[in-house]
Amino acid sequence: MRAHILVAEDDRKQADLIRRYLEREGYEATVVHDGRVALDHARRRAPDLLLLDLMLPHLDGLGVCRALRPEDDIPIIMLTARAAEDDVLLGLAAGADDYLTKPYRPRELVARVTAALRRAARSSRAEPERYRVGELLVDLARHEVRAAGRPVNTTPAEFTILACLAASPGRAFTRELLLERLGGFDRDVTGRTIDMHVLNLRRKVEPVPTRPRYLLTVFGVGYKLAEPPEGATDSAS
Repeated sequence: MRAHILVAEDDRKQADLIRRYLEREGYEATVVHDGRVALDHARRRAPDLLLLDLMLPHLDGLGVCRALRPEDDIPIIMLTARAAEDDVLLGLAAGADDYLTKPYRPRELVARVTAALRRAARSSRAEPERYRVGELLVDLARHEVRAAGRPVNTTPAEFTILACLAASPGRAFTRELLLERLGGFDRDVTGRTIDMHVLNLRRKVEPVPTRPRYLLTVFGVGYKLAEPPEGATDSAS
C-alpha cells in the first residue's frame, strides 16, 4: 500500500510541484491550502505523514501541529520561509519532527519524507521497545541501558531523556521538549539542566565522551540519538 502524504501548503503552485514529485516517487498525495482544512482532513483520514507549511490561512502550521500532536504521532515536517533559529525552535517545540526552510529542492523534500517514514516504521515495529545503536542498547520495556555489554546505571531523569531520544532515533528534540518530559522530577529544571544530564549520560555510555557517537548535539536545536543502521532496532533478547 502506498504511503499517504497530506500536503498543507497555501502556495498552490508550490503545492502542485510537491504533489507531482511525491507521486513520481510512488506516494499518494493529498493537497489542502488551509490550516483548518488540514486539521480536519488529518482527523478524518490520518495520513502517514504531514507536510505542513508554517504560514497557512485561518490556522497556521504551529496551530495545526499543536492541535494534532496530542491526538496522533504521525511524522510532521514543517515547511517555512523563516530561517531564524527561534522560528525553527517554535516548530519543533510544537511537535514537528523535522523542518525544511524555503527555498528548498524538491528532491531534498522527498528524501526527508522517505527518511521520516522509515523512522516511523522502525519505531512502530519495536515491541518491546529496544533500540541498538552500535554498542549502545536502550531497553525501554526493562528500563535498562547497556554500553558495550555492560549495564549502565542512570538516574530517573537521565533515563527519561535517553528513553525520549531512543523512542524516535534520528529526530531532533529541543531542550524545551525534553524539559517537558522532566517536569515530574524538578520544577526548576532549565535548558542548562538538560545539558548537564546529557553530559553525564555521555560520560556513562560514550566510548569517547568528547566525541559522541550516540548522543548527538543538533546545534541551535537540542539533541538526538543517532539512527541505527537498517535492521539494527530489535526486540530480541
